[in-house]
Amino acid sequence: MTLCLGGQKNIATKAPRLYSTPRIITEMNKRNLETCFSPALFEPEKHVNSIVVIIDILRASSAICTAFANGATSIIPVADIATAKEYKSKGYLVAAERDGFVLDFADFGNSPFNFTKEKVSGKIIVYSTTNGTGIIKLALSSYKTVIGSFLNIGSLTHWLISQDNDILLLCAGWKNKFNIEDTICAGAMADILMRTHNYSTICDSTLAAIDLWSLASHDLPGYIEKAAQRTRLRDKNLDDCIEFCLTSDFTDKIPVMKEGALVAEF
Repeated sequence: MTLCLGGQKNIATKAPRLYSTPRIITEMNKRNLETCFSPALFEPEKHVNSIVVIIDILRASSAICTAFANGATSIIPVADIATAKEYKSKGYLVAAERDGFVLDFADFGNSPFNFTKEKVSGKIIVYSTTNGTGIIKLALSSYKTVIGSFLNIGSLTHWLISQDNDILLLCAGWKNKFNIEDTICAGAMADILMRTHNYSTICDSTLAAIDLWSLASHDLPGYIEKAAQRTRLRDKNLDDCIEFCLTSDFTDKIPVMKEGALVAEF
């Protein structure tokens, strides 16, 4: 089926994949769930055995999930502009932006609507953004680094439950500051995970994120109107994808870092 939002077409939809039902574990063996509101607060050395979920819903993690939904082979995240330019000179397809604006050498920017099947199917994409790609590099010492958004929330949380690792939900924030939208998404994921009774948390950030999700969930688009990033995108006429980025279970693809690139886990 083809989804058409904001005048954009050819964004393929698919129902989330169902994984095998995970086992219920005992109180003693419950896994730990934590949330980090900003990369500035992230302590990599404490999470070498954890699965770290990168959340940057407006727009990096949503764009990455969309790219894999539309058939991208892999995505190479790069933190700096010079490296992205070098890849471009070698003939790679490059998506790159800073503060929302497409860089002059890039093929396209950071909107999920850029990653149509016609552009990305079967392609390797080099990707560089204001926040998200640098944070992916920051988390590489973890057991696994994966990309999360509302677009893959069902398949991602089910996959996480099937693993035997602690989990850290790492919000991209905005230039090392707290933001609303990533925290709400982290809260939605944490709420799903905690309801399985397979996890425990003494992390105030996780509890606060769940509370914020509880407040926002009744009218998510309305609540996101409060977010500074929503205003930034509107001021730059880049807000056509916000409704789409808040859509649950658009794809069953789970982007996982392997050997320097993101690939789709099924």
